[in-house]
Amino acid sequence: MKKNIRNIFFDLDGTLLPMDQDQFTKVYFSYLAQSMAPHGYEAKKLIESIWTGTKAMVTNDGTMTNEERFWTVFDQIYNNQSRKDYELFNQFYIQHFVNAKSTCGYNPKAAETISRLKEKGYPVILATNPIFPMVATAQRIAWAGLNQEDFALVTTYENSHYCKPNPRYYTEICEILGLDPEECVMIGNDASEDLAAELCGMEVFLLTDDLIDSKGVLSKRDIPHGSYDALWEWLGI
Repeated sequence: MKKNIRNIFFDLDGTLLPMDQDQFTKVYFSYLAQSMAPHGYEAKKLIESIWTGTKAMVTNDGTMTNEERFWTVFDQIYNNQSRKDYELFNQFYIQHFVNAKSTCGYNPKAAETISRLKEKGYPVILATNPIFPMVATAQRIAWAGLNQEDFALVTTYENSHYCKPNPRYYTEICEILGLDPEECVMIGNDASEDLAAELCGMEVFLLTDDLIDSKGVLSKRDIPHGSYDALWEWLGI
């Protein structure tokens, strides 16, 4: 690790929280569709609409929060009716989202890594793609054996104006916390989304336990990578 690194950014899904992203999404959507069906939401349209809203967040231009962007698009699809059901969706996350935990693993080294870094005085930022509300993100943090207070900032759709892989997602975090990107490292498992941090001057380490690298970037570039043991060695903790 470069000697000037002072702030550590972590991804959540597939990094601190082991998971098969496709399986997680399948189970999550299944329970969401079941929960919303009694309220008039047909499953196929609901899931397609959520994907449309998610794409709108990923392409967000910063003029509104991701939450506002999602609900603007989602509500248009449902002719200005879905916004009235905001609390129903929120209740789903409170009561039923936990069912998706069955698709996730648990690695005690994740929480130990955060603990070691905090003991050494490093600020730790949870840079999880902000397409979920805090109520859902807080649960996934808990599934990883951590809590919100472990992090200087947790990005959610309420407090973010961009998404990965837009480099502005990373610079926005630095602006909020007053950080120099060149003094930060992003630790994640997605060679597309997390490597985008390089574009604003950050160092990147790719955790390979649940690596997502469809373009074979690691075979083409010399990027720091490996399991948690390799990460500990690289961080010097």
